[in-house]
Amino acid sequence: MNLFGITKQDLENYFEKIGEKKFKATQVFEWIYQKRVWDIDLFSNIKKEKREQLKKDFNLDLIKIVKRQEDELTYKYLFRLLDGEFIEAVVMMHNYGLSICVSSEVGCNMSCAFCESGRLKKRRNLKSYEMVEQILLIEKDLGKRISNVVIMGIGEPLDNYDNVCQFIYIINDAKGIQIGARHITVSTCGLVPKILDLAHFPIQVNLAISLHAPNDELRSKLMPVNKVYSISLLIEAIREFLQITSRRVTIEYVMLNNVNDSRTQAIELACLLKGMNVYVNLIPYNETNHLEFKRSSKKRIKAFYDELKHQHIDVTIRKEFGSKIDAACGQLRGREIE
Repeated sequence: MNLFGITKQDLENYFEKIGEKKFKATQVFEWIYQKRVWDIDLFSNIKKEKREQLKKDFNLDLIKIVKRQEDELTYKYLFRLLDGEFIEAVVMMHNYGLSICVSSEVGCNMSCAFCESGRLKKRRNLKSYEMVEQILLIEKDLGKRISNVVIMGIGEPLDNYDNVCQFIYIINDAKGIQIGARHITVSTCGLVPKILDLAHFPIQVNLAISLHAPNDELRSKLMPVNKVYSISLLIEAIREFLQITSRRVTIEYVMLNNVNDSRTQAIELACLLKGMNVYVNLIPYNETNHLEFKRSSKKRIKAFYDELKHQHIDVTIRKEFGSKIDAACGQLRGREIE
């Protein structure tokens, strides 16, 4: 197993099984996450015989950065995994710190019509260590600390629920990467049962829902998941999540020209969300060569925003990042493997 994919609790259990005190797990976490020493032979406060045992049972193999693209306030990374597959991560520089958008799967089976990563189908889930290493390698490359994590890259995070939860435990640990729960966001296209599972997850992370349409007819055309979990089921799950966690939910809404961006659709969206502790994040669409969708004009986005405001819905327009690079989710990977 890869040490970067092991929680401190599991490592404590491991050390107790091999006859060591469980605080050795804390020492290992300090070596790899605080001191950033990634060679078991250099864990000097652990006995040599136990280090040899560690090396038999674990590795610290790393995925590799193969490409980095830069734009103003944005870096996009392409990684090659140990089995030769490719994934991406994006870093955005905000006034409150660096935010990373990590991938959770190799490809995606959700098949959202406007999404580049869904165009290339899912090959497999990412292991937790492959998610953790996206953060560690980018921090090393940039020489800067990442303060916010969004699980919104390639893949549907709740379709890889166990590995994503393991990843959250590791990055949230006080001896791990030390990312606070309020600085971790899980995005989903609407897997209702897993949203309810996440509501009971002991680390109260943020939830973002990719909605992108105000009615079932349009959403089912754009997002096949809606044929299984309709908007009414999704809204019911969001209400339950809010009741259990008391954490505000983000509604992601990508702006597609003459598809989902009319004033009538803004009113429809407002009626759907009225009275709920949510806010809407309007996202200018990143166009790709493979898909026919176009981004809404600034005028249409502003009109949509104004109507939601008029309807007393909290709303923001996402600041645009990476317009001069392959910023669309899955775009850089697509170029590499096709």
